[in-house]
Amino acid sequence: MSGPVRTEPLHGETPLLASSDSYSVVVLLRGYAEPQGTGDAVRADGTVTLVLPRAWASDSSRRRSPSADGGAKTALEEAVRGPILVDTGGPWAREALLEALARQGVAPGDVTLVVGTHGHSDHIGNLGLFSRAALLVSHDFCLPGGLYLPHGLCELQPLKLGSGLQVWATPGHGGQRDVSVVVEGTSLGTVVVAGDVFERLGDEDSWQALSEDPVAQQRSRERILGVADVVVPGHGAPFRVVRGAVKSSEDLVCEDKEAA
Repeated sequence: MSGPVRTEPLHGETPLLASSDSYSVVVLLRGYAEPQGTGDAVRADGTVTLVLPRAWASDSSRRRSPSADGGAKTALEEAVRGPILVDTGGPWAREALLEALARQGVAPGDVTLVVGTHGHSDHIGNLGLFSRAALLVSHDFCLPGGLYLPHGLCELQPLKLGSGLQVWATPGHGGQRDVSVVVEGTSLGTVVVAGDVFERLGDEDSWQALSEDPVAQQRSRERILGVADVVVPGHGAPFRVVRGAVKSSEDLVCEDKEAA
């Protein structure tokens, strides 16, 4: 990061809707984590986000399942031609998820790719609704029917899914295989759907307790803050990332002279 960074609430539409020439990003269900009782019990569910290609139209007659003929790269390119779901929430949110999809004109059978940011039940508990979709859960990529394909994703090599659309390896919270989805060039700038790399706005003093690898997660957080204009966290409202320029010594001298 080239200068100081701060985060602040994102004011505007709820659910979040950000559009680019290629994709729309809609937060379907906002995640939450609420302490219960006097012990350590927490009631929680993960955020669910829809990335919708602008060229897609709800027409099942045009739908094709991704093919393995060209390997993972070709299969992923085919999979992102239709609706992409990032996380699915827990099984207790099944009806709410179906209703949220329907409000966007999307049926479960329309979804062509589901990205699971990590393997916790509050983020991938509804995978069974999307048996016709390709699945990228953590680093495992498979086509409908369970055909797994290697793809080479790592921290130094993101998966490029389409114009301005990538999957990044962002380890830490759930171990070494967490991922985030990066959508560039939207009306809100670069949107990063980060799973639980960020729990919520203002989690600086709490995320470490939930992390399997705090060192890796700190690295992932810094990397995301270096590019994101908006972060969609795993258990809270989307928030904005604001960067400020670092003042040079000359700037500080000029300010002192003006104040004198």
